[in-house]
This record gives sequence, C-alpha cells and structure tokens, in this order.
Amino acid sequence: MKFKIKPEGLLERMALWLNLAPLPLVDTQVAFNAARAIMAGAELGIYEALGKNSKTVEQVIESTHTDIAATKNLLDCLVGVGYLSWKNGNYSIRPRYYKWLLKEYPSNLIGKLRFQLIEWDWMAKLEDYVRTGKPLNFHYSMRPEEWAHYQQGMRDLSVNTARELAGKLKLPGGASRMLDIGGSHGLFSIELCKKNPSLSSTILELPGAIDHASAIAAKENLTERVKYKAGNALTDDLGDQQYDLIMINNVVHHFTPAENFALAKKVARALKPGGIYAIGEFIRLETPGEGGVVGSTAGLYFSLTSSSGTWSETEMRSWQSEAGLKTTKTIGLMTLPGWKILTAVR
Repeated sequence: MKFKIKPEGLLERMALWLNLAPLPLVDTQVAFNAARAIMAGAELGIYEALGKNSKTVEQVIESTHTDIAATKNLLDCLVGVGYLSWKNGNYSIRPRYYKWLLKEYPSNLIGKLRFQLIEWDWMAKLEDYVRTGKPLNFHYSMRPEEWAHYQQGMRDLSVNTARELAGKLKLPGGASRMLDIGGSHGLFSIELCKKNPSLSSTILELPGAIDHASAIAAKENLTERVKYKAGNALTDDLGDQQYDLIMINNVVHHFTPAENFALAKKVARALKPGGIYAIGEFIRLETPGEGGVVGSTAGLYFSLTSSSGTWSETEMRSWQSEAGLKTTKTIGLMTLPGWKILTAVR
C-alpha cells in the first residue's frame, strides 16, 4: 500500500507536476498535524459525542467538556482532513468512518488511536535509536496503564483480521488443542475456536499483560475454551506433541534470529504430527522500497521499539524449515495489508 498526495484544484496539480509543491512539508508538517488531530478526536471523545448525528460545536462540548473555541478548531481541522462534514454550523462524521470511529462497531479503532499517543512519544526517540542502535524494548518498561492501552490497541488492530484469518486457515481434522503465543486480547484464538467447534486454546502471555488482555477476551463468552497461562515462550518448556496448532502473531519482531530459531525448534517438538506452526507478521520485503510505505515504516517502527524489527518471508521460512517443519501456505489478508500468515507442518 502506498500513500499519494491528491491535489485540490488545477493550481495544486500544476505545482505537483512542476515540482514546485514542497512535498517534504506535506509529508511531515501537514501529515503529523492531521494524524495528531485524528488521534485527539479519539482521546477527547469527539467521535462518540457526534455519533451518527449532526451537531453544533456547542452540542459537542456538552459531552466532551472541552473549550468551545479550541474544540471548533479541532472540528474544522477534521473537516479539512476529510473525517467530518460541515453544513450550516453542524458537524457530522462521514458515514464511511462510522465503523472505524464509533464504539458501537466491533471494528472501531478508538483504542488504537488512543494508544498511538504513547507510540507518538516512542517515535520521538527515533534519533537516539539511530545514533546508538539501542531500541526501546517497551515490553520491559511499560507501566500498567500503558499495558491497558496497548492491549486495547492490539485488539483494534486484530478484530477484523482474526475473523478473516479464521476463515482461511484450515486446521487438521479433529483439531482440539491450540497454543497462542503472545496472544494478548485472544481474538485469534476466539475466532478460530468459533470456526472449529472441537478446538480449545491456551494463550501464553507475559504476566504483566494478562489482566488487561483476559478482560478483553472475557467479553466474547468463550472462557471455557480460551484460557490464559502466564509464561514466556523463550524460556518455558512447551511440551512434546501437545498441539494441533501453535500460532504466534505480531511477536517474532521482538526476538533475535537466534531466539526465533530456538523457538521454532521448541514449537516443532510441541506439535502433534500434522500440526501447524503459523507465524503472523508484517513482512519486510527482500529489497528496500519493495514493501511500500506500510512495510518500510513498520520495519523502522519495530526496530525502534523492539529487539529486532520485521523479518523477510525468507528469514521466517528458514526458522520453520531448519526446525524440521515442512513450509506450506503463505496467507495474505485484505483487512491488514502487508501482514501475512506463514504456515508450516510437522
């Protein structure tokens, strides 16, 4: 996926064509102002205050309890960005954004937009990372309230993806046991258990994450089949021939190559014959630029915040094959461009 500047009018089209428009300013000042306004709308409750209605700024601040002049400035910005409409002094959310901005929709991204306020501060440390090579490794430094925002943000990222994946990942006949490494909110386990009635899942998660993550999963009423276990996949014994499916989503970018290879060997031993090892990750393409904006920015972000960063498909496949597994399908998903599931079978 790539972003593209859309000129508004003949003059702007000519400025782009003649290379007179200051593109670095559009890509930075304009982009981060717009991004910050969208995030502020989530944090301040602007979208919930509007709902599916058309309201004046005076009506909005009855819910948000914010300053009228400053709130009007934010609303006007969100109109310019294209998230809101304005007519005769009334503001409303554009209908195409209902599913993303209103909490009544399971697909809403409000938690992720709020978590991005924390991520914003992380990205402010980018220059320090580039100078020193030392990543933040946020999993070891987050406070309890930050864990709560993190888990909600991960839920928002995964809710649509989990449903799509459950329909595409075919499990062995009669599959009964799944291990979800770093499964966080549990949505991947939940959707797979819904799709496969005989399946139950154990989510192996760091102790600091379980309280907030399990509260999200509990809302789905599958607590009898989806359970949490505190632990660390890098150091814990995963057992021998225990599972039909072992899944790890959005986690291997936190591990080094040696750690990922050691984990793959443990996974291979823990799988039943015919069992599947599924790795879900944003893919770093083999050459720079091949992955577009999403792939390249994700790679930089994860290298800053974690131990390693994103991996190429070749690298992840090597862990699976060197652990004695037979590599099989690569599953792409429409709901999260650039993110794929790589499966291998024992």
